[in-house]
Amino acid sequence: MAAATPTTFFGWLARAWRHRWMDASDVRRVLPPEAMERLAARVAASERRHSGEIRICVEAGLPWSYLRRNAPPRERAVTLFGKLRVWDTAHNNGVLIYLLLAEHAIEIVADRGIDAHVDDAEWAAMAQRMGAAFREGRFEDGLTQALEEMSALLVAHFPLADDQPDRNELPDAPVVL
Repeated sequence: MAAATPTTFFGWLARAWRHRWMDASDVRRVLPPEAMERLAARVAASERRHSGEIRICVEAGLPWSYLRRNAPPRERAVTLFGKLRVWDTAHNNGVLIYLLLAEHAIEIVADRGIDAHVDDAEWAAMAQRMGAAFREGRFEDGLTQALEEMSALLVAHFPLADDQPDRNELPDAPVVL
């Protein structure tokens, strides 16, 4: 889950420095291109079993406009949920996994269709398990476990019928910002 935003000027300055210091090379270090390809394949395989859509977004640091007003990572995740059109699925069952490396923040944003079936504690537990894997440096493993858990939830609540083809509504590849 997200770290608290700083309340003092020096806390804000340290936060801004941390975000400006990190870039896409930090994302590639924790999730190299091969890992991103495997995650995209796992998302595609998952989505062949249910009508939901899963997006992964990894960002090194927040944009200046978020830092300037001391916005929390959750706000950025919700904005990206809209920008990446995760909300725009036929059954309102899209899920965004957002990682903010500069703050070690994990946010899961779920559309109302699937969120109605999953309580906040379950989403929080999923984020905590990802965080535990990330702290051990196992980013791909943590995301893979989260994908498996989300797939199980989506299959339980939005399974594809045997004769129903998968309508891939969103790209499967993780987004790096």
